Amino acid sequence: MSLRLAFKSAAAATAVCCAAFSFAGGSITLAGPVADSLSTEVRQVFDRCKGAVVKVEATDRAGQICGTGFFIDPNGTLLTSYSVGGESGEFVIRLSGNRKTTAHCLIADPRAGIAMLKAENIPAGTPFLPLAKTAGLAVASPVVAVAYPMDMPLTPTFGMVAGLDLKYLDRYFATTHIRASVPVQRGQSGAPLLNMQGEVVGVVTSGIEGGSACFAIPIEAVEKIHRDYNRYGAAKPGWLGVMVCGAATAGGGSTAEIERLESNAPAVRAGLKTGDILLKIGDTAIQSPQDVLNASFFLTAGEKIPVVVWRDGKEVALEAEPAERTSGEAKAPSGLCSLRDPSTPLPAIGTDIILRLK
Repeated sequence: MSLRLAFKSAAAATAVCCAAFSFAGGSITLAGPVADSLSTEVRQVFDRCKGAVVKVEATDRAGQICGTGFFIDPNGTLLTSYSVGGESGEFVIRLSGNRKTTAHCLIADPRAGIAMLKAENIPAGTPFLPLAKTAGLAVASPVVAVAYPMDMPLTPTFGMVAGLDLKYLDRYFATTHIRASVPVQRGQSGAPLLNMQGEVVGVVTSGIEGGSACFAIPIEAVEKIHRDYNRYGAAKPGWLGVMVCGAATAGGGSTAEIERLESNAPAVRAGLKTGDILLKIGDTAIQSPQDVLNASFFLTAGEKIPVVVWRDGKEVALEAEPAERTSGEAKAPSGLCSLRDPSTPLPAIGTDIILRLK
């Protein structure tokens, strides 16, 4: 039995939603109080957040770009996707009320797929969106994207969290992404993905399946890039120097076994050994090699972190100081890296972590 929830947004930027559950034997349409309540909630989110969402126009080597962005503080700092702001020059920001201003790029990170801009001379009192943690998100959590599709007015689109994914087809993200059943069109890249309290849980970075759904970078990953910029003026990914494989037998609840250590790497200086099974890196609990790839995104060069491993039948707590990797670092404009053959090692974008998937 399959279950599908489809919603339509009115072109006039209202959230007049219609829900339908499709079963093998037919469909049941929800009407009356249920549909009215849902429509009211989405409209409230839209009305609360629309003043902070802007259209971003720019030009890169391929021509004119048009996307969406949103303010995250009262000083004119705004977020958009890397595809909109990562390789562009001067930006025109179209605010509500047919006002416009210019902006410049503060930082753009191709691993995360986001760019942070600074708008000039924004009016006093311009609203900004609060950020939320994604810890409360789960499959079927309702979300709303607010964006400028194509040449249309600002529009809300309702959907649900469909998954929290590290991989899509034969490519891996640099960190776990939110997959949402939110249809996206041209111009919606960079839109805020909001919970039903009007808080940002992610930034829309790409559409999938012909635009029927989207991926969004979780706000925790965005905050990591923001912290790096505030402290160092640039993204500062950390390097440990390990190769991880799937252990034949779990230890301490994890199968992320260290297969190899690079010579004189930070992991060696921290006391990590081949055969150790990783249980925790920084604040991230590890249960599988894929978790190591996700945790590695949040490493910052020069900032010490706790590392817990399973060794000789017991937990061992260590401290590591990731370093900057000055050569051999892979690049990918969308935050994804290719995996040609699932049996070969996978280098993670912007990190040294290598997964050997069996």
